[in-house]
This record gives sequence, structure tokens and C-alpha cells, in this order.
Amino acid sequence: MKFGKVDDPSLIDFSLPADHPDTEGVLAATKADGSELEVYVGCAKWNRTDLKGFYPRGTKDELSYYSTQFNSIELNATFYNMPKRSQVETWKNKTPDGFRFFPKITNSISHFKRLIDVKRPVEEFCDAVSAFEEKLGMAFLQMHDNFKPKDFDRIEKFIKDFPKAIPLAVELRNTEWFNEPSEAEKFYQLLEQHGKTNIIVDTAGRRDMLHMRLTAPTAFVRYVGANHESDYQRLDDWLERITKWRKLGLKSVYFFVHQNIEKESPLLSTYFIQKLNKELGTELKIPQILNNPLGL
Repeated sequence: MKFGKVDDPSLIDFSLPADHPDTEGVLAATKADGSELEVYVGCAKWNRTDLKGFYPRGTKDELSYYSTQFNSIELNATFYNMPKRSQVETWKNKTPDGFRFFPKITNSISHFKRLIDVKRPVEEFCDAVSAFEEKLGMAFLQMHDNFKPKDFDRIEKFIKDFPKAIPLAVELRNTEWFNEPSEAEKFYQLLEQHGKTNIIVDTAGRRDMLHMRLTAPTAFVRYVGANHESDYQRLDDWLERITKWRKLGLKSVYFFVHQNIEKESPLLSTYFIQKLNKELGTELKIPQILNNPLGL
């Protein structure tokens, strides 16, 4: 993932900003139900080329093996091509019980049509991913970084019309959404009113997207490591924030690890899982890491 890449990560202030003032209120609304924390942590890809050193020699099916190590995947394959039900069923049947897919909405909807006249392709996408059945985590929409607040009516219609049976998260990237408080608040309120999740992106070159505004009791975080020693401290900071949010009423954590140059995503993910298990009492499986310089 080259988005947000910088030449010298050591020059970046990676500290997490304070919570948005409305985040605590969103969490407080569900605090009293006593449910256990739902946690899914994974990588963005299962491709052997990207995850070098992760697969044992002789592995014949990457997804089948990956899904024995992690409990989820951020499914970017559906962004580049409209998924077919038959393909979704194949993916689903390769994974064990409890595994979850988080498919990205196809770019023909978000980037080419730019949410205009998308009723049919949205229906096609939702029909396909519904075949994941109990293994569907949450679909997510990522807009192009030139999609601006002047087109708010498009995102409003999309969210209002999106099938309620498919959980949805949204990621906006244009700086105007974050630099103008009134535009940001209008978007946050839209998500909150319709029970949709606001994605938080943590990447070196786009600290403005690190908004810390939850619109549901779900933290959907797309974490982009900078291939720098600071990557692990950043994960520690996230653990601290998630621990705080849990005490306030957080119900779900969907945390997906990328890197600008994919080298250690499984290692970073494993580090984070171990920390979560220790600090929050979760019981996520510790993935087996073959090339493991940290001894995790």
C-alpha cells in the first residue's frame, strides 16, 4: 500500500490524537449491554508474493493456510473485480468456522461511477458477498481521494439506499472532509444516523485522516506500517486506545495491517494479537511466524 507513504518516517509524529468529542457519547449508548468484545485482526492480502516467509514450504492453497492462522482478511480482491457468488462460495468454503471476510466495494461503483446510478452494481455486489453468509464481517466503501464534500448528496444517497442486510463501513480520503469541521460533522452524523461505521486510517503521510471519530461502537482501523522501527510503538499506542474505548463501551474491533512495502504484515499482526490477548483477555490464535526475528 503506497497510500500515505513518506520518504523518512522518522520525521513523522505518530502519536494518536485525542478522541473526537462525540466518540465517548457513541460508545456510552451501548455500554450497559454486557456483551463480549468482538475482535478480528488480519492482513490485507493472502498472496504468497506479498507475504513472503509466511507460508510453509509446500503450501498448496494460500487462503486455506492463511485462515488457519488469522481469523479475518481485508478482502481487496473485490475492489478490482466485481465478485461472483461462485467465487465467494469458493473462498468461504476454504476457511474454517469463525473466519470473517471484510470485502471492499468494487471500484466500478466508487471510482468510475463515483456513486452515480449505482443501484444495479450495488445489488450485484451485495448479492455476491451475501454468499459469505455467517463469514461476512463488514463490507467497506473507499472513495477516491478526489471525492469532495461538494458531492455529499451522492454519499448520502448511497448510504440511505445501501441494503441493510450488509454491514457497511466508509472511508473518505479527500482532505476537505477533515479540514472543514462542518463538512466532517455532516458526514459523521449521516453515518451515525444510519448505523454505519467510520473507518480510521493510520498512515504516515496522511495524519489528517486519523480523526478518532467513531460513529458506531465499532473500531474499523486500517493500519499502514511505514517499514520503520516505529511500527511497533504505534501498535502499542493503538492497544492503549482500544483498551480505553472498551471501557467506554466499544463492542467490536476490526484491525487490518498493511505496509507500504509488504514485508512484515503477518509479524506486525501477530505482535498486535499477542498484546490484545494479554491486555484485554481475548483468546485469538497466535499465528505461526516462520521468519520471526522478534521471537514472537
